[in-house]
Amino acid sequence: MLVWIHSCKKSKYVYELCGKLIPLFSILTFLFLFIGTVWGLAYAPSDYQQGNGFRIIYIHVPAAILSMGVYMSMAILACIGIIWQIKLPNMAACAMAPIGAVFTFIALFTGSVWGKAMWGTWWIWDARLTSELVLFLFYLAFIALYHAFDNHEIASKVASILAIVGVVNLPIIHFSVEWWYTLHQGATLTKFEKPSISNDMLWPLILNIFGFAFFYGLLTMIRMRNEILRKALHRLWIMGYKV
Repeated sequence: MLVWIHSCKKSKYVYELCGKLIPLFSILTFLFLFIGTVWGLAYAPSDYQQGNGFRIIYIHVPAAILSMGVYMSMAILACIGIIWQIKLPNMAACAMAPIGAVFTFIALFTGSVWGKAMWGTWWIWDARLTSELVLFLFYLAFIALYHAFDNHEIASKVASILAIVGVVNLPIIHFSVEWWYTLHQGATLTKFEKPSISNDMLWPLILNIFGFAFFYGLLTMIRMRNEILRKALHRLWIMGYKV
């Protein structure tokens, strides 16, 4: 185990590992998203209150979950990079940030569309919506800080500190529907003892959540390989690869 962890510090090992995993993640992404989306949009029964309008859940919920999951991953990598002074975790966090920002934007956009249909308005300063918007701003700030300095080490440290500080917003997003009065619906998937959604609607949603997760992993590995190439062009082992 320690040998594997030590290997993960090496750019060449991570570059080659990502190259091996990309085809697998591509297949899994296609299978899960195709089955989940077709099942959810075409075959899942309509909701008794929202009709077919509820089907946006198959995009909105996975994007919202990944928006928080990606940021938590960035914060963990930032801690590893700061404590053990390793560059690769910071590079991985940089590779993840734009992906997380896009997921957050999708969650906000689909939430607004859903809100217009269900609440009659595109936007309200609801606790869940507002805290999700703050998360989007954290992503943008992280990206801006990372590219604001010519010295990559300073940029990584400053952006990493921001990523760690921003974690405080994640429990606010998750528990906002319980802590404050909000128009946003309460927990659905986390109510394992009595889910608020039927199995016919639940399973395609789970498939899409996994599909989004594999898609996130796929994009991260592609961006990670590009980041390694960009910062390791002077290394001799790079010469053996065709860019």
